[in-house]
Amino acid sequence: MSRKAEILLPLSLVPPLDPRHTFDNFVVGGSNQFACSAARKIVETIGVHALYNPLFIHAGVGLGKTHLSQAMAHACESEGKRPLYLTADRFMQQFVSAPQSQTAIQFKDQIRRFDLLVVDDVQFLKGRTVQEEFCHIINQSGVSGQQMVFAADRPPGELDGIDERIKSRLTGGLSVELGNFDKDLRRRILKRRIEAARKDDPEFEVPEPVIELIASLMTSNGRDLDGAVNRLLAHAGFSGQHMTVELAHRAIRALIRVHEPKRVKVDEILKLVSAHYNVTRADLLSARRTASMVRPRQIAMYLSKTLTSRSFPDIAQRFGGRDHTTVLHAVRKIERMMTEHPALKNEITLLSQMLSDE
Repeated sequence: MSRKAEILLPLSLVPPLDPRHTFDNFVVGGSNQFACSAARKIVETIGVHALYNPLFIHAGVGLGKTHLSQAMAHACESEGKRPLYLTADRFMQQFVSAPQSQTAIQFKDQIRRFDLLVVDDVQFLKGRTVQEEFCHIINQSGVSGQQMVFAADRPPGELDGIDERIKSRLTGGLSVELGNFDKDLRRRILKRRIEAARKDDPEFEVPEPVIELIASLMTSNGRDLDGAVNRLLAHAGFSGQHMTVELAHRAIRALIRVHEPKRVKVDEILKLVSAHYNVTRADLLSARRTASMVRPRQIAMYLSKTLTSRSFPDIAQRFGGRDHTTVLHAVRKIERMMTEHPALKNEITLLSQMLSDE
């Protein structure tokens, strides 16, 4: 973060930007090209006019939302403008630590002095008072023309526990998603990570067949790819051997076991739930509202959301073309019931294990 930012806010409240999280280090592929292009374009217009305000970036774990958010702050700073990057936790600290003092008021006044406001991990923003202040800041920033960027692990409409006014404001600009990496993007990310590792160890060599192996096996996210490169580096250094496919497979074997669970399909969930509750697949997909149908259907929707990567609208389509709010309601209801009824929680846990077992 720039010295100007440090003057305006206490150092304890301003997390430093990761120097690696720049646009130059952001590997672009089909799943993130649109989001990256939008982010670059928005940075170019800061100080001229706020374009697509706010920008909302959402992605699963390890897919680059923090990297892209901080890249915008880095680029803004390089242009001589003032960015402020905060996590939701840092934002909440200000209002929780001194609610009766002038600190919160000063904090809000200072925020408006920045050209770019970035708040990461918005899904963790909790508390009525904090959310009211957050909503006030969004409204004031919008009026003043300050560019806002928010990031979270899901789209605005799926942010549980977030005030509806905030959700509405977050959807008022441009929402972009960073999707899962395809194999080509994983391969190019690996090569970039290996190139960076070679700066510390020039003798570190990874042949193409090894890169191909890892790109094929490690399909979760960028953090797993980082972990794989670190393991290759350690094994090569400790063994003193040239990296081979066999050595690489031994090196990343534990990562594959931990991070590559079986991919569960909605069809498998429908089949198991219908058998377990003695109802038919057609019953689960129908509009029937009898008690014997509603509970199994809601459980199937809950399992579909927690065990697959499908969105609420996708799941709604698979369940007879329903509206996505029906699935959202079902998931929240089952989550609540699981906390109130241990027997139901154990039952659903068993179904989850049955679906996830190899």
